[in-house]
Amino acid sequence: MPNPTAAMLVIGDEILSGRTRDANMHHLAGALNKHGIDLREVRVVADDAPAITAAVKALSAGFDHLFTSGGIGPTHDDITADCVAAAFDRPIGIRDDARAMLQAHYDRTGTDLNESRLRMARIPEGATLIDNPISAAPGFTIENTHVLAGVPQIFEAMVASILPTLTGGAPLLSQSLRVQRGEGDIAGPLRKLAEDFPDLSFGSYPYSHSGAFGAHIVIRGHDGARLDAAMQALSRLFPDDAS
Repeated sequence: MPNPTAAMLVIGDEILSGRTRDANMHHLAGALNKHGIDLREVRVVADDAPAITAAVKALSAGFDHLFTSGGIGPTHDDITADCVAAAFDRPIGIRDDARAMLQAHYDRTGTDLNESRLRMARIPEGATLIDNPISAAPGFTIENTHVLAGVPQIFEAMVASILPTLTGGAPLLSQSLRVQRGEGDIAGPLRKLAEDFPDLSFGSYPYSHSGAFGAHIVIRGHDGARLDAAMQALSRLFPDDAS
C-alpha cells in the first residue's frame, strides 16, 4: 500500500524577498520521511489573500495532507487563518479554548493579552487545535490541512505535536555512493540500473573538486533489502571509481 502524500505551503513575503531563509521545509521533509509520509510538493506564496486561499484549495485537494508554515501571528499581515477558513468555506472567530491558552500564558509572563495578541485565538469553525508548548498560541487542523507557525522553533514543536496523530507508512530509506566520474560517463549505466529497479528512486548529484568531476549517486526506497541489492549492483558497475 503506498504511503500517504503531503504538500507544504510556505507563506510570507520575507521568504520570497530573500530576507529570510526557510528552514521549515528541510525539517518537515525529514520528519515526514521518518513517519512514512511522502512530501511531494512545496509551494511558496506571498502574503496575498487570494494567492494563499487558491494554494490551500489546490494543495489540500491534491494530497493526503497539507502543512502550512507562517502567517498565524498577531500582526496585520498574519492572514493565513482567514485564508484557510475561506478555502474551506468556514466562519472564523475567537475560540474560547484558544483564548484561555493565551490568557494563561500571558498571565504567567505578566504580559497583557491585548487585541493584537488575541488575533492568535481566531480559529476556523470545526478545526482541531495543535499544541504549541513554546509560546502557547495554537496551530490548528481543518480537514487534511495543518496550519503551523513560521518561527522554526515553534514550527518544529508543532510538527512534533501533530505527527503522532497521523497515520504513516514505511519510512523512506536511502544509501549513497560517490563515483569519481562525470555524469556523462555514468548516465547510461545508471539509467539501465534504474530500469532494473523500478520500485526505487535514483538521483545523481554532481560535484567538482580540484578540477576533477564526480557524482554522488543516491538511491531511495522503502524496502531495505531492495536498496541493498541496488547498491551492490551499483558498486559492481563502478568498482574502480567508487568511494
